[in-house]
Amino acid sequence: MTQLLIVESPAKARTIQKYLGKGFTVKASVGHVIDLPKTKLGVDVDNGFAPDYTVIRGKKKVLTELLSAAKKADGVLLATDLDREGEMIAWHIANHLATAKKPLQRIVFNEITKAAIKRAIENPGDIDLQKVQAQQARRILDRLVGYQVSPQLWSLFFKGLSAGRVQTVALRLVCERETEIEAFKSEEYWTIQAIFRPQGEGHAPGEILAADLFEIDGEKLKKEGLTTLTAAADAHAVAARVRAGAFQVEEIVRKERKRSPKPPLITSTLQQEAARRCGFSARKTMTLAQQLYEGVEFGAEGPVGLITYMRTDSVRLSQDAQRQAAETVEQLYGPEMVVPGGRGYRSAKKAQDAHEAVRPTSFAITPEKVKAVLDKDLYRLYDLIWRRAIASQMPDARFDQTTVVVAGDGLRFRATGSRTTEPGFLRAMPDADDDESSVLPVLAEGESMELADVDPKQHFTQPPPRYRDASLVRELESHGIGRPSTYAAIISTLIDRKYVEREKGAFVPTRLGREVWDLLGRALPHLFAVEFTAHMEDDLDRVESGELQWQDVIGEFYGPFRQELEKMEADRDALRKSLMAETDIDCPRCGSKLVEKWGSNGKFLSCPTYPECKYSQPLPGDLEELDENCPDCGKVLQVRRGRFGRFVACSGYPDCKFTRPITIGVACPREGCDGQLTERRSKRGRTFYGCDRYPDCDFTSWNRPVARACEACGNPYVVEKYTQSRGRQLVCPVCKAEALE
Repeated sequence: MTQLLIVESPAKARTIQKYLGKGFTVKASVGHVIDLPKTKLGVDVDNGFAPDYTVIRGKKKVLTELLSAAKKADGVLLATDLDREGEMIAWHIANHLATAKKPLQRIVFNEITKAAIKRAIENPGDIDLQKVQAQQARRILDRLVGYQVSPQLWSLFFKGLSAGRVQTVALRLVCERETEIEAFKSEEYWTIQAIFRPQGEGHAPGEILAADLFEIDGEKLKKEGLTTLTAAADAHAVAARVRAGAFQVEEIVRKERKRSPKPPLITSTLQQEAARRCGFSARKTMTLAQQLYEGVEFGAEGPVGLITYMRTDSVRLSQDAQRQAAETVEQLYGPEMVVPGGRGYRSAKKAQDAHEAVRPTSFAITPEKVKAVLDKDLYRLYDLIWRRAIASQMPDARFDQTTVVVAGDGLRFRATGSRTTEPGFLRAMPDADDDESSVLPVLAEGESMELADVDPKQHFTQPPPRYRDASLVRELESHGIGRPSTYAAIISTLIDRKYVEREKGAFVPTRLGREVWDLLGRALPHLFAVEFTAHMEDDLDRVESGELQWQDVIGEFYGPFRQELEKMEADRDALRKSLMAETDIDCPRCGSKLVEKWGSNGKFLSCPTYPECKYSQPLPGDLEELDENCPDCGKVLQVRRGRFGRFVACSGYPDCKFTRPITIGVACPREGCDGQLTERRSKRGRTFYGCDRYPDCDFTSWNRPVARACEACGNPYVVEKYTQSRGRQLVCPVCKAEALE
């Protein structure tokens, strides 16, 4: 008996083939093979929203190979990923392979280990058609929105923009947060801290107590300042009272506190914690997690899957995983650290709970054992996943907390300290950002306290912070918008479309992003409402559970959506006009007041009578004048932007049409070429670097070249690369050696 086993990823196929050996042929579909067509809507809105599926460009060869392999095999096992998308891929492949007339079965496994794959093969099942229908509904909904709203943006802004059912709601959150920040009015407030010296017996020299003022004459301070402490004069007046007062310990409260470990990671918390602890973007986290799941080269053993499936919203661990964790805890931390019976966690109400949380495939593979075979970032992510999972099965951390109140002359100060009595799970999962230990002096109630110093401090209330990867993912999840597996793609799309930019790790909406959201918010308010998008996610879950039919969900959505879209189309001229801000600059050709318009290179000034008058110019702030004159007419040269990037042009344009490319100060490294490298832009808007002797010299580089020879191999140049975790790096494009700054 020979079996054909089909997975999605070539890396996964290599790992599984190693485990199965003879009798099995493992092949990869390399993702989706069939989808809605790119060149048209592909959904028959008048015939029950029937999808018009087609083979994805470039995948005919893959399908031909899979069909040929299926005909040679005695049976076919479909082992695509175990989420809705994986089920859809399995369904498409099964339909295509039906002509082979071989038994087709579906298998699923949560981890790529020999035992898990063997169990899956021994317990095959059928394709879950309800999952397929839920994914089909999502795909059709996204296509209806994307392919009908995006062209509206093209007609109002420029071609290449996109709108999405979930993507635009994420953009809305970022833009509305920026509006909140801009509208925020900071208020001044003051806090007062006093430093006391205990006057009782038995204290060490120099022993002090730092305490914060929390009550004045029976009135408690608010979290951000008391009403009477909003000015420097008020704060300094209270500080004078402190200096003149006599103080003693009024109250000491001691109690034991405990802190429980957090559940194992799920997709969303994996992205959040990787952003917080490692500085990874959501996309980078999921890319690294995919590698850990599919298999990493592990010395002589070959590829080994190190973590379970990373697209999950369940915090559950299997009994076998809990047993493994307990054994590892006992071995590494002692038997007293084992929780009898293990610890269980409850998933959120909306969680599908189809499989386990993200965890190591084997708890015995500690981070230290794989450090030598993993690169730095893979190691950091595996370390996070392993520690979070192992800590989830350990005892609570326990602390002795002491609160001391020092009072005198109507003023009350408070100091709180704690001491770790049992670290519990913190042995496996320490958190430098959450240090619980701060020991106070041993005091007695009624003990006199001498004032050593008093420190009034000025503060200002702060606006809400901008979203980062972690906080945006948390916000989307809290509203039930999208699925955890889609968050990385959503964030990447916002950046790729230049709707948002990263500024010190935070998302800042661009002018384009804000104007796109402003227009869509006015034109399609119902479609991009947070509550409506969350409701649609609930309906998709109900399709998967069999409570709703997918056509009914789309039908309920499409009627109101089509009405809003038709109104947007009818109001197109008014919407376009609302985007054209009039300026006080006269058109030099016809005298009309120039207006701001959007083009693929950003905003520019244009004559409002276009196409009768075709005059245009960059925005005044976008023009960068050079300390150099035009060699043809003598006027000042300027830096302008065109469809292929920045270039130098004469300020006398259009009367003088002198132009030249901008070089980056690096000679072309191609042997025999005397050209200079210039910054250019591809048709898709991506910056690259090429020789100014093109087409005679076709040298190009996606990364910015630096005129510095590689010390390792002698290549005449290195390139700049940027990563969120490491910042700027100089790397040789030939031997990949990293150059020191």
